[in-house]
Amino acid sequence: MKLLTEAQKRQFDEQGYLFPLRAFDAAQAATYRERIEAYERSVGHDANRTLKIKGHLAFPWLMEIATNPRILDAVEDLIGPDILLFGASIFAKDGRDARYVSWHQDSAYFGLTPHREVTAWVALSEASAMHGCLRVAPGTHRGPALQHVETFAQDNMLAKGQALQGIDEAAAVEMPLAAGEFSLHHEQMAHSSLPNRAADRRIGFAFFFIPAEVRSVSGQGRATLVRGTDRFGHWQPDDLPRFDLDPVAMRQLQASWGAYKDGEVKQAADLDPVE
Repeated sequence: MKLLTEAQKRQFDEQGYLFPLRAFDAAQAATYRERIEAYERSVGHDANRTLKIKGHLAFPWLMEIATNPRILDAVEDLIGPDILLFGASIFAKDGRDARYVSWHQDSAYFGLTPHREVTAWVALSEASAMHGCLRVAPGTHRGPALQHVETFAQDNMLAKGQALQGIDEAAAVEMPLAAGEFSLHHEQMAHSSLPNRAADRRIGFAFFFIPAEVRSVSGQGRATLVRGTDRFGHWQPDDLPRFDLDPVAMRQLQASWGAYKDGEVKQAADLDPVE
């Protein structure tokens, strides 16, 4: 094992989540937060509008987070040594923010087979229950692909307002994190978050990791090898940023986000099963 104990690995296998784990200290988290907020000031809008699906392609320092050794060590303990990063999305809520994330499964829209993706949700600011931290429904990763209702609700932070019905709120587990900590959850884990009732912002970045044998159900996708080797060739390399807001990388980011939010990506429950 690289980082996790056998007990932690067993919990993830059985329950579908794990937290908290430390990626870097609070001072480093504050540096990354300031870079996010400097970007927001420069473009004049919330980073949630742009740093989605392939958000890591905007800045080399986001790739620095994605390749943080402690994060990759934990991921390796769960999915093996050959790791691809196929996406990343920011989830930033302002202080006293009504926005929320409805119950959903990432696997519904990721379009991966087999379902072995693991998400590392990295806190760049405090993410307590008051701030509207991530919540999970333990064990739901063991079930089938569930049908989501696409609500397009105004305050829902998901692109289509996709929502699961009938999740047992009483069984939900909150996953509070301090700045610089991260949590892990399986792509089929039903998860959500409530509005931010605190005065300060809650800023987190979710990084989506897969073992190299996983492929896209819709043809050859694009991803970045971040550890080990890729013996399968299911993915074309991402256009990684050579510098901040590299136009080549940004074109790929914008195309990926546009395809997702504009409805070209269908949910798994609507597709024919893939072996």
